[in-house]
Amino acid sequence: MLRAIALLLLIPLFDAVLLVALATGVVYPVPPLVIVALVVLTALVGMLLVRAEGRTTLRKIQQKLATGEVPTDELIDGGLLVAAGAFFLTPGLVTDFVGLLLAVPITRIPIRAAVRRWAVRPYIDAKTGGFASGQVYIGGFPNQDSAADTGASGPSGSAGGDGSGFDPDKATDVDFEEREDS
Repeated sequence: MLRAIALLLLIPLFDAVLLVALATGVVYPVPPLVIVALVVLTALVGMLLVRAEGRTTLRKIQQKLATGEVPTDELIDGGLLVAAGAFFLTPGLVTDFVGLLLAVPITRIPIRAAVRRWAVRPYIDAKTGGFASGQVYIGGFPNQDSAADTGASGPSGSAGGDGSGFDPDKATDVDFEEREDS
């Protein structure tokens, strides 16, 4: 998470360095008025692109919901388009380039896959304990073998733990019926 924040803080720094380098003529001599016009023009064109892609994505979400499907890809696309809009609103050429990568569908597809793999799945696994992705512990109770090896038992010394001498590992259906009646 800290790496993502550091990267997001470095992007405006790269923007400022590039704009200063272009304005001073270190990289290529460009008049400052042209640089300002380029930044404004890329932001406007980018926002129009985000608006058009947002409408398309919203239409796809509505179609999936109408058929009863879960619009997972479309929701991730919507989040990426919101981020693209934020990048386009931030003045600079580097942020506009990043916004363009997030707004164009061809480049958004691999970014969507990366977001799903490194952000969505770990979050869902953490919230559901692995049930959503199938990464569930199914080998019995944790530390069950270590308790049996050390001779640990219930409060009365029996395996059942309720003082009745009932052992659920050796029980039959009749034992369970008798136990429910008492």
